Order: sequence, then structure tokens, then C-alpha cells
Amino acid sequence: MRANPPPSRSEMTIEAVRANEKRLAPPCYLDTTGFPRTVDREVVSEDGESVPLRIYYPDAKVHGPGPYPVHLNFHGGGFVLGSLANESTLCMSMCDGAGVAVIDVNYRHCPETVYGKCFQDAYAALVWARAEAASLSLQRDSISVGGISAGGTITLVLSHLARDAHIPLKLIMPSVAGTTRLLGYAQLTESPFRSLYEFYRGPVLPWASIKWFGSLALPRDQRAAVEDMWPAWWFEPLAAPNWEGLCPAFIRTAECDPLRDEGEAYGRKLVEAGVQTTFKRYRGSVHTFMYFQGIKRKREYDADAIAALKEAHHGKR
Repeated sequence: MRANPPPSRSEMTIEAVRANEKRLAPPCYLDTTGFPRTVDREVVSEDGESVPLRIYYPDAKVHGPGPYPVHLNFHGGGFVLGSLANESTLCMSMCDGAGVAVIDVNYRHCPETVYGKCFQDAYAALVWARAEAASLSLQRDSISVGGISAGGTITLVLSHLARDAHIPLKLIMPSVAGTTRLLGYAQLTESPFRSLYEFYRGPVLPWASIKWFGSLALPRDQRAAVEDMWPAWWFEPLAAPNWEGLCPAFIRTAECDPLRDEGEAYGRKLVEAGVQTTFKRYRGSVHTFMYFQGIKRKREYDADAIAALKEAHHGKR
């Protein structure tokens, strides 16, 4: 199984990537514009910029008329790639299977937007979903959040921001998330985690791709200025200063993923802080394995997401 890893910067410019987003889209890519039970909206981020999102509603004939619990989804893509089409099939699976409304948030990407704005966009989407819950037929106090890869990192940061703002969350579901300063490493030997050394030449997210994402998300000549803009732990969620009072977490990793060990290290920090935490490592799986239709672990991943959302929002599996 081989995905389409991002080329090096010398092979493709960001302008060429933007001109044809399907070139580097995941296998599960599906444009759901205009699909039944979907609504497109925009949320205004802290700096006044608009962020598009798509809401997937459960079938009222199956799950009742609402208001519905809500799950916010943040797609993967190294903070550089992605759109509302990238994880639409996963959003529909969670929506239909768990009976929750899913809000897919297309946060702003680097390099057009500075790293860190994605966290503000995610927080704005969360606040907006609560503020507009009545008009959107959502349950404002039954919210979960999740994401894959970079979206998983956004999920981790958002959970701390929500806790600090006294916004209750039912669950976070970060998958194959980065939790260190990985995008800023000059050499892979800077990582303290063995999984990066084991799988740095893997078929999905090899070291060359990590470096490509880093060159666009955190260019070396801009890094100091960008780091001055935000809290230090936004670049390394594993170094967050406060682990108390966080919401329950379902941490999912892949066995053959360079990010495996750092994601699990984050989960252990939650456990040490007394946070209710569930782990699952998908054996034999690579980074973003959940994007590939027809494989056993992908079907297992979808079923696990549905079960976790049912338990968090409905009290049953």
C-alpha cells in the first residue's frame, strides 16, 4: 500500500499544489458539496478572517429530529494540505453511524497563513457551534472534537483551550497526532522517540515529507518570529504546562507510523494527570491508514469512532 506522499519543494511548488488539490488528496477524497443533509457555513476567526465549514446532519428518520450532539472534525495534511473534501467520507460515517452532527472545519493552511492561526480557527468554530446551537439544531453541551495527523494536533491544543475557557467537551479523538516540535527538526536525530527512526523511510509520511511540510509550515527564516506570536506549547503540545481538568480522550495510533511513540507519550501524560484516557494502536498500520478503503484496519477504525461517539454522547455503544 502506497499513498501519494508530498513531493519535495524542488519537485512541486505550493502554487502547483494549490492549482490541483486532487494531486495530493487522500484516497478517501470526495466532494460532498450539495449532498443531502449537509449545510455549508463560515465562521469568523479571531483576526476577522472567514473559515469555511460543512455540517453533516444525521438522518432524522433514523436518529430523530434533533437537536443533535455535535462532533467537530479537523482534517490532516501537515498544516499545509486539505479541504472539506479530504475527510468527508469519514465525517459521513461518524454522522450516520453515531447519530451526531459532524462539523468539518477547513481551517486555514500554511504557508498562505502563519502557523498557529489554525488553532484560533478551531477555537472560533467551537465557540460558534455553541453560540449558534439553537439555530443549527445542535446540543451545545454535548460536543466532541477530533482529527487526524495535523488535525489531531489541533484537537489536542483545542482541548486545552476549551478547558481554560470552561467549555465542556464530551471527548477528544486525536488520531496519529504529532505532539512534538517535529516540523521544526533539522535532523530526525533530534527526536527522542524510536518510532521516527524505525519508520522514517516508510510509505506514508517518510522523513522527506515531514521536512517538506516543515519547510512550508515553519520556514527556518521565519521560525523565530512565528514562535514569538504564540505560546510555546502550541508548537509542542506534549510540553503543555497544565494537564489538570482535561476532558476524556481516545488516543489512536498506528503501529508502523513515525508519530506513533509521541502520540502515545501524550496519552501517558493524560493518564498521569488522572484524565480518563483510552488507547488503541492499530497493528500493522501506517500513518493515515484510515484513508484507505477496503482494508480491515480502516473498517475497524470507523467502527471504533462510531462506538466512542455513541458512548460519549448517548451513553451507549
